[in-house]
Amino acid sequence: MIWNTDFIFFSPKTANPKQEAKRCQNLPSTPQKNAYARLLSQHHNSKFSLYLEEYAKQSSSQTKGNGSNSAPGAYNDRLNIPQHAMDQVLTDFSDSSDFSPSSLKNKSEESSLSLYMEKINTPSQTNSPAGKRKNKVDQKSKKQVFESYMTAEEVSRGLERGELYQGQLRINPKKFTDAFIPSHDDTHDIYLEGIAARNRALNGDIVVVQILPPEQWKVNTPPNVVHHSCATDEVVNRFQKISLSDKQMSQFSLLLEYQVVYIIEKKHSRAVTGFLKFLPEKPFALFSPMDHRVPRINIPLTNCPADFSLHPSSYAKVLFVCRIIDWPADSNFALGELAKSLGEAGEIQPETEGILMEYDVDFSEFSDEVLGCLPTNLPWSIPPEEIRKRRDLRRECIFTIDPASARDLDDALSCKQLPDGNFEVGVHIADVSYFVEEGNALDAIASQRATSVYLVHMVIPMLPRLLCEELCSLNPHTDRLTFSVIWKMSPDGKILDEWFGRSVICSCVKLSYDQAQSLIEAPEKIFSAEELPTVDPLHTVDEIHQAILNLHAIAQNLRAQRFINGALKLNQPKLCFTLNKETMMPQGCSTDEHKDSNELVEEFMLLANMATANHVYQSFPDLALLRCHPPPKTKLMEEVKELCTQLGFDIDISSAGALNKSLNTLYGDDEFHAARRDVLTNLCSRPMKIALYFCAGILKDTELFKHYALNVPFYTHFTSPIRRHADIIVHRLLASSLNCGPHLSLSAVEVGKQASLCNDKKTAAKKVSELSTDLFFGMFVKECGPLDSMAIVMGVLDKAFDVIVWKFRVQKRIYCKFIAGLSSFHHRKVGKKSELRLVWKPKDQESPPIEQVRLQNTRFFRIFTDTLLSFADMLSVSLLRLAA
Repeated sequence: MIWNTDFIFFSPKTANPKQEAKRCQNLPSTPQKNAYARLLSQHHNSKFSLYLEEYAKQSSSQTKGNGSNSAPGAYNDRLNIPQHAMDQVLTDFSDSSDFSPSSLKNKSEESSLSLYMEKINTPSQTNSPAGKRKNKVDQKSKKQVFESYMTAEEVSRGLERGELYQGQLRINPKKFTDAFIPSHDDTHDIYLEGIAARNRALNGDIVVVQILPPEQWKVNTPPNVVHHSCATDEVVNRFQKISLSDKQMSQFSLLLEYQVVYIIEKKHSRAVTGFLKFLPEKPFALFSPMDHRVPRINIPLTNCPADFSLHPSSYAKVLFVCRIIDWPADSNFALGELAKSLGEAGEIQPETEGILMEYDVDFSEFSDEVLGCLPTNLPWSIPPEEIRKRRDLRRECIFTIDPASARDLDDALSCKQLPDGNFEVGVHIADVSYFVEEGNALDAIASQRATSVYLVHMVIPMLPRLLCEELCSLNPHTDRLTFSVIWKMSPDGKILDEWFGRSVICSCVKLSYDQAQSLIEAPEKIFSAEELPTVDPLHTVDEIHQAILNLHAIAQNLRAQRFINGALKLNQPKLCFTLNKETMMPQGCSTDEHKDSNELVEEFMLLANMATANHVYQSFPDLALLRCHPPPKTKLMEEVKELCTQLGFDIDISSAGALNKSLNTLYGDDEFHAARRDVLTNLCSRPMKIALYFCAGILKDTELFKHYALNVPFYTHFTSPIRRHADIIVHRLLASSLNCGPHLSLSAVEVGKQASLCNDKKTAAKKVSELSTDLFFGMFVKECGPLDSMAIVMGVLDKAFDVIVWKFRVQKRIYCKFIAGLSSFHHRKVGKKSELRLVWKPKDQESPPIEQVRLQNTRFFRIFTDTLLSFADMLSVSLLRLAA
């Protein structure tokens, strides 16, 4: 239960005893009596009435004793109510509907108690910036829904004094009334309750929040959702003055209320997909976004299709994209304009286009100016003078390993055994910076897009396809320009020597991961030429086979050493689809498991990135574009540890390495090891922060450079310049450091801005990719269901529960009211854990109902066909509407 602080009184932070006494002397006594009369008449609960009568008597006796007309109950330390009396009040009214805040909100007439408390608290609210703004707003309009924003000067001063907090807003997609920003030390989250607290900010915006006056805070009991907050010592002291027993005090937590007071940067695109609804006799239509985190939007009829007013039913299933152009402070609804009609909802193309527009992904064709930056003399060949500038590796045994469907091949590997028993290992990356010159139109569009976006059925490339799939792609049997890192290594992976430089290669074969895996799994087999793609005549299948076996052995040693040194790996399985080539509809679905061939490539790409990061930072400590991974949020990680302990799993969260070691121990090797791995990986991934690009000259503090998961001091991205602009910048820095390229013309501030843009675009690309997967999975379930699968309970709510559908490794929420065959369900708390009791309808009239209890743990249960049919229907609705 939540206790509003209208009933538990605090002294405001700005209260001055002399000023307070003077203010209280000026309060008339009649309104005080009228307030009690209203309270007694409105609240008929006898215990509550007795409490108020006792309250009035004590206050009256105090008034006579000190000769002043102090407002009774303004502050608890003046009440002097006996502890046993206050304890009894809290006990008596804990379940009283008349006394609960929710019941007060439901009254047709506003509660006299809340009116009276508002009157008492008005002076302290007025002294606060939020109160001052509220008073101004109230004077202007009684219909004001949101607070007016602070000025930039007020925000600047407030941030300097530590009175305001800045952070990126995250809105819960499954409960849009809940929002969060990171705390100032980033150890936990600050909670914002309700739409009004967000003050017209949207998901992803950089906002400034303020703590509301103490009288607007709440006291919450632990069984409810924990709202992380950091009360000052002064606030805690005031809270402790409340006459509660130690036992009762331990059951309550103080909830500070926050509110957005300024939007620093509108990161959200303000574009959203949804449906139009006709409103009779209104000059506008109502736009309902599919993303419930976005408000409903009023669209002028003049902006709607010409025949919308005459035939609104014709547009009931048409998906539109709308852009918010304004959101007045006196309206729950935003104002907007239609950007585009996408087509019928539930179809792949319009749904996909809606996703791309919502996340501001540029999927337009490249302009003639951009294409004009590319070579025109096709087919293009490397100029002889360029080859002379580079290390010529065209006769070396170099090959690519990629997904079978990959068309943009930006990395290749080589491994040659030396006479002394060591190996010469090379990582060769497409030299995109040769074609993308700094500052031209091609570079401008690449820097703006920042990354390629991978959907289930298509790719939105960062660069024109001529570059991605031809000029820069390391296609076999073709000379290509590269940037290489070549090491002399011992068999156990110890680096003896290192070389960076521009090179030219000719890949001898293009291998898929599956083909490379077959070579690894059969070390003694002699493969025929027909079992692999065409191999360059200069090299044999046996030579390639041995090179891959040597790379695999070294990679295993490198991987083992990484984890000994404290690295963490949380594998998230990827969902893959088999598509109909004509309709592009999903025909099959499976999870893409990481195999030895994937890990082989991964190890050497990680090694190249780490080596490049160290080299670039040593050469350009002020300009280096690096990538950090901050540690997880401490508070959230502790909550995961506590939950795992309740489930019987003991995890060590003291470091990345300790967490990795304890997780590997808990996975086990029985038939359910994969399920335990999925559950634990999912739980431990939630508190993790995302990795971020940054400019070393801006961040400066090298302690903040560290990569938590890899447990290394320096890391960057160097190995995928075809699809990431950050890698192109790193290539330019590397070329400059080696005196084989021009100096980077960007300043540290400009590199920092580009790093920030890369972060935003990478986050958006990841979300778009996830939504595309959800869309296709929804289509797959709709077309191929019903399905019968095992699921793992991940979380229990009052009317729903979250599961991981084991076969597909997807997490979905199942709402009890949609489950076919379910007679009833009942929720309760068992300690800190939620429990749902499901009562199934009997198979026949003579049989009793079947009861099933699901705790919040990893116990398995069967989703029967009928149940999953409801689940499938729900998926097809929610996923196709992008509300997963």
